[in-house]
Amino acid sequence: MTLRRSRGASRPLAADSLSSRPTAYNGGMTVPDLYAEALATFDRLFDEASAAGEPDRTAMIVATAALDARPSARTVLLKAHDARGFVFYTHLDGRKGRELQANPHAALLFHWPRVREGVQVRIEGAVEIVGDAEADAYFARRPRGSQLGAWASKQSETLDSRETFEQRIAKAEHEFEGREVPRPPRWGGLRVRPEKIEFWYGAGFRLHERWLYERNRAGEWCKRMLYP
Repeated sequence: MTLRRSRGASRPLAADSLSSRPTAYNGGMTVPDLYAEALATFDRLFDEASAAGEPDRTAMIVATAALDARPSARTVLLKAHDARGFVFYTHLDGRKGRELQANPHAALLFHWPRVREGVQVRIEGAVEIVGDAEADAYFARRPRGSQLGAWASKQSETLDSRETFEQRIAKAEHEFEGREVPRPPRWGGLRVRPEKIEFWYGAGFRLHERWLYERNRAGEWCKRMLYP
C-alpha cells in the first residue's frame, strides 16, 4: 500500500490558554463540531503542559506495525497540527518510514505527568506523506546542523563506527558549503489523520477519567466515556 501525499500547510503548533475537560455528555451522541471540540481540548492541554513545565510537551510516542503485525514504538516530536492531523518528520527509508508506507496506520501517545494529576492523549489514525512544499518549508527552518545530519544519516541502517558518521557529516558540510541545504529527497513529513482521540485524566486510586472521540466510516464523530 502506498502512502498518499497531502496538499497545503499545517499551522505551527499553538494553544489556547483556557483549560477544561470535554463537555459532559455521554452515550455516543453525534454532533457536527465534536472533532473541533477534540482539537480544542488538545490545544488547551498542550498549553497547560507548557505552563506546568513539561520538559518537552511536543514529545510523543509513535507506534507502528509491520505487515507481519509486529509492533514497534519510538519517541518523536510533534511539529505541526491542524484539522487534517498531527505531523512529524523523519527519513522515509528508516524503519518507521518503511513500516508506515507498507501499513499506513499509526498510534500516537502524549504523556504529560505534570498536568493536573497526569494527562495522556492517545490518537489513532491513517497516515499520509506531507506535501513537498510543506516539508520544504519546515526543513528550511531547521538548524543547519540538523539539515546536514539529515543528509549524513542512513536512518536505521547498520553503522560500523561513529567515525564513519562524522565523516559523512563532514562530507555534507563540504558539499553544501556557502549555500543553503536542500531537503533530502527521502526525508519528509508524515501526518496522522485522527480516527480516534482519547483524553485520559489521572485520578487517585486509579479512578481515572477517560473520554473517547471516534470517527465512524461515514465520517461522523461521536464521543463517550470509558471505564478506567
